[in-house]
Amino acid sequence: MIPVKLEIQGLYSYKEKQVIAFDQLTAAGLFGIFGAVGSGKSSILEAILLALYGSTERLSDRGEKNSMVNLQSETLLITFEFRAGNNNVNTYIARYSAKRNPKNFEDVKPAEHAFYLKKGDQLEPLTQVAEDLVGMKKEHFKQTIIIPQGKFRDFIDLTPGPRAEMMKELFGLERFDLASKTGTLLRNLKDEKIRLETQLGALAEITPELQSEKTALIKEIATQAEAAEIIFGQSEQKFKKQEEVQAKHTQLQVFLKEWEILNKKRTEIENKKAIYKDFLKAKTYLKPVWEQIQEKNAELEKYRVSVTDCKRFKETYEQEIEQLVKEELELKEKADKKSERETKIRDLKKVIEIKNLNTEFEASKTITETLKPDLDSKKEALSSIKEQIKQLEEESENIIVPHSNTLSELKGLARDWDNWESQLSEKQKDVEQISASTQSITAQIETLNEKLPESTNSFEAWIHSQKQTIQTLDSEKEKLMRQAGLAAHAHLLINGEACPLCGAIDHPHPLAETNNNALESKNREIELAKSLLERIITWKQVYSEQQIRLDNQNTNKAKTETEINILSGQIKKLKQNLISHQVDTKETLDELIQNSDKAIQKREKLLQMIKELRKNLEERQIEFEKEERQIREAEQTLLGLSSKISAKKEEIKDPLFCKPFFEKDKAAIEQTIQKVQQDIEETAFKLSGKQKVLLETRTKQATNLANLKNFENQSDSAAIKISELQKEFESLKITYGFEDEEKLIALFHHSLDADKVDAEIRQFEDRNLLVKNKLEELQSQPGVSSFDPEAFVRLQHKLQEEKSTLEAIKKSFTLLDQELISIKEKLEEKQKLQVTFSQLEKREINLKELERLFKGSGFVKYVSSIYLKELCATANLRFMKLTKNSLSLEIDDNNTFWVIDYLNGGKKRLLKTLSGGQTFQASLCLALALAEKVKSLNQADQSFFFLDEGFGALDRNSLRVVFETLKSLRHENRIVGIISHVEELQQEIEVYAKVELDPERGSQVGYSF
Repeated sequence: MIPVKLEIQGLYSYKEKQVIAFDQLTAAGLFGIFGAVGSGKSSILEAILLALYGSTERLSDRGEKNSMVNLQSETLLITFEFRAGNNNVNTYIARYSAKRNPKNFEDVKPAEHAFYLKKGDQLEPLTQVAEDLVGMKKEHFKQTIIIPQGKFRDFIDLTPGPRAEMMKELFGLERFDLASKTGTLLRNLKDEKIRLETQLGALAEITPELQSEKTALIKEIATQAEAAEIIFGQSEQKFKKQEEVQAKHTQLQVFLKEWEILNKKRTEIENKKAIYKDFLKAKTYLKPVWEQIQEKNAELEKYRVSVTDCKRFKETYEQEIEQLVKEELELKEKADKKSERETKIRDLKKVIEIKNLNTEFEASKTITETLKPDLDSKKEALSSIKEQIKQLEEESENIIVPHSNTLSELKGLARDWDNWESQLSEKQKDVEQISASTQSITAQIETLNEKLPESTNSFEAWIHSQKQTIQTLDSEKEKLMRQAGLAAHAHLLINGEACPLCGAIDHPHPLAETNNNALESKNREIELAKSLLERIITWKQVYSEQQIRLDNQNTNKAKTETEINILSGQIKKLKQNLISHQVDTKETLDELIQNSDKAIQKREKLLQMIKELRKNLEERQIEFEKEERQIREAEQTLLGLSSKISAKKEEIKDPLFCKPFFEKDKAAIEQTIQKVQQDIEETAFKLSGKQKVLLETRTKQATNLANLKNFENQSDSAAIKISELQKEFESLKITYGFEDEEKLIALFHHSLDADKVDAEIRQFEDRNLLVKNKLEELQSQPGVSSFDPEAFVRLQHKLQEEKSTLEAIKKSFTLLDQELISIKEKLEEKQKLQVTFSQLEKREINLKELERLFKGSGFVKYVSSIYLKELCATANLRFMKLTKNSLSLEIDDNNTFWVIDYLNGGKKRLLKTLSGGQTFQASLCLALALAEKVKSLNQADQSFFFLDEGFGALDRNSLRVVFETLKSLRHENRIVGIISHVEELQQEIEVYAKVELDPERGSQVGYSF
């Protein structure tokens, strides 16, 4: 995880929105966040934890939000942009916000917590949480990535169980926790064994002996089935022959019954034949003539009625035509006066036009009389405005204003002068502080130099000399101890007997008993020498630190003096540039800028007044021109209307007729015109209608006369035709023997269906012939007439019994055959199940052994211990360097950390026995090693690591070694952030953010760049 940007507002002391630009800080590889105690440094880490995991280190994520939100703020908003995923390729945004209840200050509403994937300028909402995106829980995040105050040594203080659990979750070691999977496999295997045992129990009776027994039985049944099949075949053949005879006997009985029915129906068919013949003669020869007579009689009656009607219409049409001709003459006389009446209408329309023109003339005359006085006053106002504009322009031109570029340049020079003088003052104060600090450091160095003996010129030589002194004293001490040991046995030496140590027989100079005071004195000398050595080493460390500080202070002083010279040169050059503007002091420059600003403001005010006057002049000019144009248009309109009125009066044809109408109003004239025009149109319409009706009536009269003549001729022709047809009908009656005309006519109206009767007669004759032939054919065949139904039934029953016997034998054969197939399949299945059962028993033994190995997460603990040992090996690369190869880390089989102390013969002791500074060094090395493992796990080129404590526990020399270690991480593509109030770190780290607590604005973030 690599941070990109953090925005904080309303959290703890962050009242206003502050942005921490991590992308610029992390670019340096090593950066710091510095500030005084309580300024809000650690709140930055808490904001990151809150944005990612929804809770902080100091307060929980529910119930304590009131204390989390700034007491002068209504809302809390944190936006954290970071890169994560494989090789940190994805950019995410975490957003956390909370608001106070407007009605209850102590109540903070539930927070909104969301994550987004950033794709260009688009944000895609995510359902995943920080554990999915970052790849670790909050607790592990605080132990490997961001380590808040009081949590730096958590990893060391964990007991072996939780430490192994952390390694398991952090590096995904749960994939090695195979106990549950093994247990599941074992349970499934046992279930499978039970299932197989159940199946084998069900197949216990299936044996090869049973298969042989059933095979012999099926052969016997097959022989029985073959014999029964032969007997059934013979009986079936005999039955089929009798079945054919029975079918023919049944046909014979059916045809005999039908023959009796046909004989009974024969008389009825003969009667229908006679009626059918008379009906055919009447219909064919007599009915067509009779129907023609009826048709002609109907035509004759129709023609006679039409002749009567036409005679009546003839008289009616003559009367109507006479009346229509009279009315037409009256309308023609009225229509002939149309031209004269239309001329008067046109004259009246001219009168209306003249009255309209007179109205327009009066309106235009009123406009000219009204606008002329107002136009003169507006003309005077225009002249007054023009004079004001002229005066203001002259006043504006008299104001002297510097060029805008010159004024901007002067203001820029004034700002630079202020900034440079302020910087110069600060730099001079810095030089004074550095000089004071340098004097203090120099005094300390001189004090330390005074401690050096006259025979040595450096602390290194003094330390070397003191170590040699201690070695000499140690040798003298060992010599005294040996002498004391030998002296203790001197009284046992006897001349002539061998010495127990060297074997000599002579003992010329036995040792006298040594004085214990000499040994104690020597021990005191050694302790004093070692104590002096420790003080010398401490003085050397202090001397080195002060020398480094002196070098840094001299460098800073030279750098600051260079900056002072640069600022002084810039101020001098600025003054030279201002000579051309007649400026020699800062006050003169400020006065020049103020006067220029006032002149510009005055001129802009005058120009604004001129602009407003010009706008007013333009509006008034437009209004004046508009009224002037209206007057000209009204005068032209008066001339035009006057000429139009004269022309219209000359166009009137009958002035005497129109004269009275000039006194009337327009509506009365229009009503008169409308009434006359309506009468003209009505007369023309009526005349046209009368002429049309007269033409139609004359046409109907001619048509009626033609119809009268036609109907009279057709009536005479019909009477002649009826007489001829009557003679022909009487002749046909005699020819075909129909004397009674009433019976003949009744026959014409008979409802007999000739086709149906003919078909019925033909069908009867055809069926009669067919039945007769079939009876003769069946009676001639042997055995048909003498067929015995009872004997046939007995034969049928016998065949059915033989068939049932055969089917029973076949069914037994089929069932036994299926049983044999089933036995064979079950035998094969039984063999397969036995093989599978044997394999399961072997697998069960193996799984039980694996279950024993994996029980209690044993395999996970084993893999976790391997990871921890690798972690120790990686951490030792830095830890041994920090401790100058005097200490190293080791982890035992129980995942407990130990320290190997090389200054005490390489003996082991618990890591908890280290001092505070040494514990910090060990924690730092383990945290860096853990972060490196996480980096490789995420396949990332870069990794990020944040520290918020520990540096105050180190001495100056250790602090420098740790700092050099942190700086070296940049070469490993590692990013390290440090939060501290230690001033020495701030002087060493070039890129940093500084947090200051403002009483009014809250925590404010600034940068070194």
